Amino acid sequence: MAERNSGKLNQLERKLPEGLLADAAWMERHGYSTSLRSQYVAAGWLVQPVRGTYKHPLGELDWQKTVVSLQKLMGRALAVGGRTALDLQGFSHYLSATGPSSIHLYGNEPPPGWLAKLPLKETFRFHRSQVLFNALAAKSETLQAGTLRELPGPSDWPLIASTPERALLEMLDGLPRHESFHQVDMMVEGLRTLSPRRLQALLTDCRSVKVKRLFFWFADRHQPAWLEQIDRTTISLGTGKRMLVKDGRLDSKYLITVPEDLGAPV
Repeated sequence: MAERNSGKLNQLERKLPEGLLADAAWMERHGYSTSLRSQYVAAGWLVQPVRGTYKHPLGELDWQKTVVSLQKLMGRALAVGGRTALDLQGFSHYLSATGPSSIHLYGNEPPPGWLAKLPLKETFRFHRSQVLFNALAAKSETLQAGTLRELPGPSDWPLIASTPERALLEMLDGLPRHESFHQVDMMVEGLRTLSPRRLQALLTDCRSVKVKRLFFWFADRHQPAWLEQIDRTTISLGTGKRMLVKDGRLDSKYLITVPEDLGAPV
């Protein structure tokens, strides 16, 4: 029995890379019962960052390893998006020198409850992708496949994140409650190399009138080259006014209220 358990421990060393995290369901699927896991924890071969999660003692846990563990080991269909995805791809480093405090995750199903209990300095904010995009609501992979990418992650494990085009729309969705107009304005000013083809597909599919109006309002302000290649006739901007800023200025073209101290688009 001891020899068999030793063999299973060696297998676990290979299956669960150092620094990554597994939950109880993953352990069960790979043949590690509750009693066996308890033995490993008691012997110091495994540690539990929070109840129901396991990792090897070596290798410090951070938010990227946590997300990779969810994506690659536990098979959770979650992607890093919004401001976090833009930061990872080098577009928002000038906005914060201390790194992200909130990690934005997108998916059709929320992450497990233990995620919020991990001893990390960052907090996780979950968003339902289908709220923003029609194709994701229908669980279509055609659009999603073109708007997610793999980024270099911890060790040899890539991190699945939104492309800059999708991440921008996700960030705009956070206005004005979770993002500020001035920081988004700085971000859009630096987004000069976006793909008009991806933007066209995303904007056509986007369910949020607010996001689409904000997108064109910011784009008109900064006049990036890709703006001329977007066919606006396929993108519905809805009707009626949208009050986004209390006591703000109503933009007559897009019918949204914006801060008084941000100049009008060109």
